Parts: sequence; C-alpha cells; structure tokens
Amino acid sequence: MFDPKTNKYPYPEQTDVHYLNVKKNDGTVFDSNYPYIDESKKFLRKKAFTRFLLRLVVFPVARVRLGLRIKGRENLKKHKEELKKGVISVSNHVHMWDYIAVMRGICPFKPYVLVWAPNIRGENGKMMRSVGGVPIPDEDYHGLRAQTEAVGKMLDAGGWLHIYPEGSMWEYYRPIRPFKVGAAYLACRTGKPVLPLAFTYRRPGWLRRKVFHQIALFTLNIGQPLYADESLPRREKEKDLTERCHEAVCALARLTPEERLYEPLFNDSKRVDYYTETYGVGYKGSW
Repeated sequence: MFDPKTNKYPYPEQTDVHYLNVKKNDGTVFDSNYPYIDESKKFLRKKAFTRFLLRLVVFPVARVRLGLRIKGRENLKKHKEELKKGVISVSNHVHMWDYIAVMRGICPFKPYVLVWAPNIRGENGKMMRSVGGVPIPDEDYHGLRAQTEAVGKMLDAGGWLHIYPEGSMWEYYRPIRPFKVGAAYLACRTGKPVLPLAFTYRRPGWLRRKVFHQIALFTLNIGQPLYADESLPRREKEKDLTERCHEAVCALARLTPEERLYEPLFNDSKRVDYYTETYGVGYKGSW
C-alpha cells in the first residue's frame, strides 16, 4: 500500500494537536444558547442550496482534485435500514477536503460533522456550518452539554454524524493515530452504531507528480457498522468500542500489524517518527 511519507507538514509532537493557523476569530461563543443543530428555515434553505452546489460542482471537482475512488459502498446498501435510524461514522483525518470525500462517499445520506471550534470561528466557518459543521465547545461545560444533547436528538431522529477520533488533521499521514472515546461515548449514549471509514493513498501518475506536484491520490474505504457490547459496564463499553473502531479503521487502511504504530486509545500519545527505510526501525517518538 502506497505511503506518501511526506515531510511537508509539521506534524506536532502530541498526536491530537492541530498545526493549522486559523487567522480569523469572529468571537462566536459556543455556550448553551448556541444552535448546534440549526433547524431554522433560513439556515435549512442555505444548507439545501449548499447541498445542491456540492452535488453539481464540488463533488466532481473533488473527484478530480483528490483522484477520489470509493470502495465498500455495498455496505451502505447492505445496512441501509440500520443506518437510516441514525449512525456515527469515524475516519482518519488526512486532507482539507476529506470531509467532502466522506459526503460524496455516503451520498445520499446527509451527515453532520464535529469541527474544531476555532475553525467555525475562522475564515471558513460559515462554509463549514453550511455543510453540517457542528462546533466542539472548547471552554464551556454547559455548551458541551447542550451540544451533546442536540447531537443526540439529531441521531435519534435518524441523522448521521461524522467524527474524526484522532482529534486533528495530519495531511497525507498514513499511520492511524490513537482514538479519543467521544464517538464511542455518543454511540453508547444513543444506542447507535459506529461505521468505520478509512482513507488510503495511491501513487499519482507522472503528470500529477511532476506538473501538479500532487503527493498522493485518495481512496475512501467504507466498512461495516459496529455496536457497543451491552454486557460491559459503561466505561469498559466505551473503551471496548473505541478499540474495535480503531482496529476496523486500521484494517480498512490496509495496515499490517507491523505498521500499526500507535495504541488504540489516546493517552497523551506522542508522535512516532517512522520515516525510515522500513517500519520498526529508528523510532524517535514514544506512546
């Protein structure tokens, strides 16, 4: 399986840390009064128009720009009735456009996605909201509680929520980083399944490499839904589901046992520097 192994991006020491610099801050407060799932007529009209533009323009452009291929769509058809009752999907976060790829891959489902709060306050915040972005309150407990309740109601109504459990975007990074338990927490709270997805890479052709300087082409791999083990205590249930989700994403990403460099659960996990000739040699980081 192709691994770009690019040194272009400043992957942080901590595996959940962002490295993008969001310049704008519009001052939006994500408290208990914020409309995390906005159901106003004005917003729904805007969202419907954005969806029209996505299907007409953005999806075709993304297919060309990313060289996007989608595998496993038969799993959506196979589990259609389950997914229509509400589902949480998880994937690795490896490109600015990978959520567009997710939306294209699971179409006609219309997902929401949890988004880093500074991104919603930033220069692309309105666009992110219009494609289903739901901010994660970063400093307000009451806001986080309100967001969780709003997301829970959306899932109970048959909605779709996408989560990046690694916690941040690391572009073109092949190893699957440790997962946080948020997706499993919501799945256990709502009784909804978790659908694992994974991005893998393909080597670009000569023209893309030499003329357009493209690092890799993308394939979105769609797995089968996972459910919580109801026989376990709550915290063990969340841990178990998180570990199984991590295992499923690693499998979809075609990682061999030797290539699974990280533990499943985030625990202040540190980056593993694996850019050597072979895996397992010259690691500079640690768990």
